[in-house]
Amino acid sequence: MADHIPLHPVPRRTQRRAAYYTSLPAAQRHHSRYQVEDESSLLDEMPLMMSEEGFENDESDYHTLPRARVSHRKRGLEWFICGGWKFLCASCCDWLINICRRKKELKARTVWLGCPEKCEEKYPRNAIKNQKYNIFTFIPGVLYEQFKFFLNLYFLIVSCSQFVPALKIGYLYTYWAPLGFVLAVTMVREAVDEFRRYQRDKEMNSQLYSKLTIRGKVQVKSSDIQVGDLIIVEKNQRIPSDMVFLRTSEKTGTVIGVVIYTGKETRSVMNTSNPKNKVGLLDLELNQLTKALFLALVALSIVMVTLQGFVGPWYRNLFRFLLLFSYIIPISLRVNLDMGKAAYGWMIMKDDNIPGTVVRTSTIPEELGRLVYLLTDKTGTLTQNEMIFKRLHLGTVSYGTDTMDEIQNHIINSYSQMHSQSSGNSTSSTPSRKVQSSAPKVRKTVSSRIHEAVKAIALCHNVTPVYESHAGVTGETEYAEVDQNFSDENRTYQASSPDEVALVQWTESVGLTLVNRDLTSMQLKTPGGQILTYYILQVFPFTSESKRMGIIVRDESTGEVTFYMKGADVAMSTIVQYNDWLEEECGNMAREGLRTLVVAKKSLTEEQYQDFENRYNQAKLSIHDRALKVAAVVESLEREMELLCLTGVEDQLQADVRPTLEMLRNAGIKIWMLTGDKLETATCIAKSSHLVSRTQDIHVFRPVSSRGEAHLELNAFRRKHDCALVISGDSLEVCLKYYEHEFVELACQCPAVVCCRCSPTQKAHIVKLLQHHTGKRTCAIGDGGNDVSMIQAADCGIGIEGKEGKQASLAADFSITQFKHIGRLLMVHGRNSYKRSAALGQFVMHRGLIISTMQAVFSSVFYFASIPLYQGFLMVGYATIYTMFPVFSLVLDQDVKPEMALLYPELYKDLTKGRSLSFKTFLIWVLISIYQGGILMYGALLLFESEFVHVVAISFTALILTELLMVALTIRTWHWLMVVAEFFSLGCYVASLAFLNEYFDVAFIMTVTFLWKVSAITVVSCLPLYILKYLKRKFSPPSYSKLTS
Repeated sequence: MADHIPLHPVPRRTQRRAAYYTSLPAAQRHHSRYQVEDESSLLDEMPLMMSEEGFENDESDYHTLPRARVSHRKRGLEWFICGGWKFLCASCCDWLINICRRKKELKARTVWLGCPEKCEEKYPRNAIKNQKYNIFTFIPGVLYEQFKFFLNLYFLIVSCSQFVPALKIGYLYTYWAPLGFVLAVTMVREAVDEFRRYQRDKEMNSQLYSKLTIRGKVQVKSSDIQVGDLIIVEKNQRIPSDMVFLRTSEKTGTVIGVVIYTGKETRSVMNTSNPKNKVGLLDLELNQLTKALFLALVALSIVMVTLQGFVGPWYRNLFRFLLLFSYIIPISLRVNLDMGKAAYGWMIMKDDNIPGTVVRTSTIPEELGRLVYLLTDKTGTLTQNEMIFKRLHLGTVSYGTDTMDEIQNHIINSYSQMHSQSSGNSTSSTPSRKVQSSAPKVRKTVSSRIHEAVKAIALCHNVTPVYESHAGVTGETEYAEVDQNFSDENRTYQASSPDEVALVQWTESVGLTLVNRDLTSMQLKTPGGQILTYYILQVFPFTSESKRMGIIVRDESTGEVTFYMKGADVAMSTIVQYNDWLEEECGNMAREGLRTLVVAKKSLTEEQYQDFENRYNQAKLSIHDRALKVAAVVESLEREMELLCLTGVEDQLQADVRPTLEMLRNAGIKIWMLTGDKLETATCIAKSSHLVSRTQDIHVFRPVSSRGEAHLELNAFRRKHDCALVISGDSLEVCLKYYEHEFVELACQCPAVVCCRCSPTQKAHIVKLLQHHTGKRTCAIGDGGNDVSMIQAADCGIGIEGKEGKQASLAADFSITQFKHIGRLLMVHGRNSYKRSAALGQFVMHRGLIISTMQAVFSSVFYFASIPLYQGFLMVGYATIYTMFPVFSLVLDQDVKPEMALLYPELYKDLTKGRSLSFKTFLIWVLISIYQGGILMYGALLLFESEFVHVVAISFTALILTELLMVALTIRTWHWLMVVAEFFSLGCYVASLAFLNEYFDVAFIMTVTFLWKVSAITVVSCLPLYILKYLKRKFSPPSYSKLTS
């Protein structure tokens, strides 16, 4: 078999061929060659086929990787220029960080209970910290994050060049003021975000807990808890650190535990990666475009110097041209985008349709409009973690939520009859049991079958009723016995499994109530108020291997000993007596998304139970193979049990989960569910939530533990088409170890993927795999501390404030209160943020390109002189008060109404293709800028009469009017603030003309000649574009315009 072949796989990072038999003794090598002839071994030897045609290479996959993945390594200078410098810098930084953060060697520790001061070692503070910076690293960190962008680094160099007299073009403030403003806005924004994180952490760290000391109980903050402290954790209170519980109180729901690990040594923190600074895809795309603009800037400057004839100090002229045309790369781009991001965040938080939504990272709202993969947790995210009893099937009759009152009537009648019989003849209970056991089997009535089924469900569990003690508030009677009044008002149920709580709550709703339980007995209350006592003889807890739990009880009134058992249908089908309905009904319930449990019983005589107890105790005392012997004794009871019923419980989904998942699927988003739950539960929820549609097949990936098994199972999965994948964390680990590329490629073709039994680090690893292999944008959503790593690793992390606390919500980029809000967050706000930023970014670039084109035309006409066309305040005013407000008003534009975006989620697919901001759209804006800049400058030179100052006045006024008209051309849906911005900017320019004596001839601009010349140039520059826009809308309308019409 495949497992017997000695496989020696080559690590991915090496390219040397491995000798297959190197590690085998010489005598065995010849034998091993023929051992490969086994059929499954041959399959294992074949390369993993990614399509019917297979890979190009036909060599063993154990020896070589597919050619597509083997890249040629660059050497020397080529490697350094193409990114090697980044690798070297990153390596040096990592080395320094590792030096500063040397991990402490983990070793056994001695903990002094209640005496933390006796601990020899110093342990970390028990503080939650989600902050990115501290007081020393804030300014260097923010500056690094800003100047790693080419745009900002370029402007820093340009601004510094103005200190050199020979290179000085204009006033210092024209360069340093915009740069300082950009950095100030960024630092304020980061400081606000960081302060909010600090406040959130402080709130969590200030939560009070009760600590037991020799002086009694004292209140202590969460951050002040130390290793060795004895902490009382109240019901529904967050567990502040890693603890070992020493005592529990069933009555009040409190526990006392000793603290073992605190702060960054706790399991949840060690499973969480350090938060990274996230950069949106749009920012990276704009960064690429600014590099292209820089190349254009350098090329234009070289052309100018060349046409000048390299006269004089040509290199100085080259630098001056570089500075003159520096407006090709507008520094206002970052200001506008950052302010736009802040505006989008404000709009999201003020949206009444998604109340409680918080934007915690204000730098990536556009990412919400570019997502391709959504990775979601299950419990608390898709589900409420609240189980609801939905179905009871007795074989011949089935009861649903609308017929539960019939069951209640049967229970009331059966217990009232029993009560009357017992009161009529109090001594007949024991003889009747003996007669019943020896009587021939007769077909039971529906009423008696319901009675037996409900009683079994009420007894077979590990649930404890807890009664709230009002006196416990004072802190004096937490551990005192609560009066046995069994009142329904202050009773709650506690159990490790919410399924069991749902079953016990259901029996209460139909009349049979669990009112008390301790280690040796439990008490049920009948509809008539009678208390029935059952002694607990044995309990067999549920395990993931057995998939069932059992209990043996003795009825106090009759002395009957009964063995009850419930479990999964796969485990119970061989235990119960033959029947012809169980398998079919289990399948029906599973298709409805219900979690099924089979309930059975077996009556035991006193002799049978005593014999079992002796054998069971003997097995528990065994030294060797104790677990196997105990299991064998229990299995001796698990034969020919009487099948009582089949129950169906639904894990209640969050509100509107099904339509939200349907919307996301229609939007082209692939959804992966990553959960720590077992496979059966995860599959159930995948069906009930419609993550997997009813028509889709589900391929359950068999458990694999070796490379050969993984190879065979992947080949089997490859042959499936259009089916959802369900895989466990262990199998996933094996597949990723040997076949990472192949597995991800296959999984990405699935309409849905469910990974169960996932650890927090595995969840984060899956996110990174998708980012690395697909290059697409990922979003992770969860509600618990175990989701934090996944949320922080994703391009966009969303946290839900749920029952598992606020840890995920605090660490996320966006926090929502319900899963259904993600639909509007992506379809409406994601769309608007991306579309608006794309339009805003390109328009700001157009604003810089058009004035640079005018400068180029001006210099070429005047013998390639390196002198500025506009100086001082004209340049500052052009980028600020004259055009800033209309341009920024593009953040209010929308192409589709929110209702339409939600009704037609298919529109979202276009966003993921990145068509709103691409080299194609950028090139269109470049051509528009060149055309308009050329028209404005040549028109002014053509129409001016006597003085050069008239050229400046005509061209600059026409430029301002052109920009205002171009904003109007770009807008798709008008907002009243846009109109205000247009007229306000025009008013500011007209009003400032009176103060611009230094630049304009005020007498000339008051003449009709000035007005008609400016109007003529503006019309020629803008009218053709309006005509083109009209023709395009008429003959080639975008997809969204068809809906709006």
